Amino acid sequence: MKKITFSLMMLFATLGANAQEVVSDSQVGPWTSKGTFSLLGNQSSFTNWQAGGDNNFAGTLGINYDINYKSEEWNWDNKIQVNYGISKIKGSDSQKTDDRFEFNSLVGKKAAGYWFYSAFLNFKTQMDAGMDPKDKEVRNSHFFSPAYLQIGPGMLWKKSDNLKVNFAPATSKFIFVHDHFTEFGPAFGVEQGDNMRYELGASISGYYKATLMENVSIENILNLYSNYLEDPQNVDIDYQLNVVLKINKYLSTNFSVQTIYDDNSYQGFQIRQAVGVGLNYTF
Repeated sequence: MKKITFSLMMLFATLGANAQEVVSDSQVGPWTSKGTFSLLGNQSSFTNWQAGGDNNFAGTLGINYDINYKSEEWNWDNKIQVNYGISKIKGSDSQKTDDRFEFNSLVGKKAAGYWFYSAFLNFKTQMDAGMDPKDKEVRNSHFFSPAYLQIGPGMLWKKSDNLKVNFAPATSKFIFVHDHFTEFGPAFGVEQGDNMRYELGASISGYYKATLMENVSIENILNLYSNYLEDPQNVDIDYQLNVVLKINKYLSTNFSVQTIYDDNSYQGFQIRQAVGVGLNYTF
């Protein structure tokens, strides 16, 4: 686990050496904002197709919105990410393929150079019920259950809106879950009969966005967390990579992958990956 954590941190350091700044689409006084709406879809249909195949459809909706404040002494960055996807195979019920709501807020007061005194908040959950992959009749999550909240003071190194790392050595982490998930045993790290777990630890979060070449952009989001109160060597990892290959103003090819390691939730890596040609609208 230490090798994986070190490798991810080195990735950010390497990428940061060639960071490029992207100008926001909208600015009002000290406030800047930029948002992207995307809709990815694919569909297959078969009629008398001898090789076989089932009619199917899949679609994913995504919203990625940033609103930032910047003055000589203060920086305040806010990001909202929403994704929801479904798939439907003829003769079967529709299934959820993607479901995420995440809000990040990071405020910093100028210290020296690229350094700021900071405070951050991260909240993430899902909007719809998820089914146990081993038993499709059993729900293993639903709206706001589980929900994760991290908050704490720290130090921010910020070269630009597109390259920053925040160090928060006294981070409070809360895990919320509906009590019916813990009725017969622990769930998501929450003890049996409870609906909330508290942790105190250290958090490192990094953000890097750049244009690799004309019409090709990448976005990296990394969060590391170590719980001082229990198994601090088991570092939680949440890494996201989003790649957009722009075809024209409204069409693009989108690729995203997210890797999560959280031993309270699952004893192993969780991986989510999506790729498709879709409709994009920047606002």
